[in-house]
Amino acid sequence: MTREQLNREIRDTGLFFPIDPGANASLGGMAATRASGTNAVRYGTMRENVLGLTVVTASGEIIHTGTRAKKSSAGYDLTRLMVGSEGTLGVITGVTLKLYPLPEAVSAAICHFKDIGSAVDATIQIIQMGVPIARCELLDVNAVRAVNEHSKLGLRESPMLLMEFHGSEAGVKEQAETVQAIAAEAGGENFEWASTPEERTRLWAARHKAYFAGMTTHPGCRTVTTDTCVPISRLTEIIEASVAEADASGLPYYIVGHVGDGNFHLAYMVKDGDAKERETAERLSMQMVHRAIALQGTCTGEHGIGLHKQGFLVDETGAGAVEMMRTLKRALDPKNILNPGKIFSL
Repeated sequence: MTREQLNREIRDTGLFFPIDPGANASLGGMAATRASGTNAVRYGTMRENVLGLTVVTASGEIIHTGTRAKKSSAGYDLTRLMVGSEGTLGVITGVTLKLYPLPEAVSAAICHFKDIGSAVDATIQIIQMGVPIARCELLDVNAVRAVNEHSKLGLRESPMLLMEFHGSEAGVKEQAETVQAIAAEAGGENFEWASTPEERTRLWAARHKAYFAGMTTHPGCRTVTTDTCVPISRLTEIIEASVAEADASGLPYYIVGHVGDGNFHLAYMVKDGDAKERETAERLSMQMVHRAIALQGTCTGEHGIGLHKQGFLVDETGAGAVEMMRTLKRALDPKNILNPGKIFSL
């Protein structure tokens, strides 16, 4: 079952499942990769929203983890061990999820800024003020230009925050007024409302299609895309440094980010088959990741370690922690038959 299927099935109950990684992903896959996405700033990631699992182990045994209770101190937290394990410790066949009441009111807004630093500074202030914003997405000028061309939106081509507020009518109004005042102090302009569900859907669809928009606006190019996540207070620092390096390289690029939780994605556009441009993009990506780790962040907020970032896992957690992960892997999958080679090599 996918997340969109689930929300269609339960829409008449007054409940919904908020985790939205963009793609219509399977719920088991979302649990295995510890997915998050645009709503994570308010609702958290799959880590916070999986209550229990049914898992088939490497030996063929079926185990059940977790309960529907709000908390438990009974033994090891096997649910959290499996969530994010990328299929290396077991095959997830059943998921018990935390659902939420559909909000009484939903409002979306966009706000433009003169530069990307001002947009990120506004985000930091919004989060540090404790505003319970549901979504807070950043698009740099290159991303706005791409989605304009791809989705025919007609947005002003400058760095932009795309925000959404959930709650009661009065609560949403109060949140929006607070955010508008904070954004204005940071130089935000052209605060515009998406007042209808259709307009909100159109804006969010364009945001989710930013990857494809980047591809279509740079024919013959492929993307080298990476993500990092840092403490919210260090977000301006890492984005501005990464932008300066990308500008100096001469490669086309764009940035989108779930900046409300300190996570952003940078996509470098390289000509298909151009080894030199690919090498430049990989170097820039590596520099950005090292910078994130130095700022007490992570090498990946939601893309996962997979195959490409295995070296960064050692940099971030230390060799001892990775060896502990290997010990768990060997104990639960002694024949190394579950996604061998993912996350780390044995």
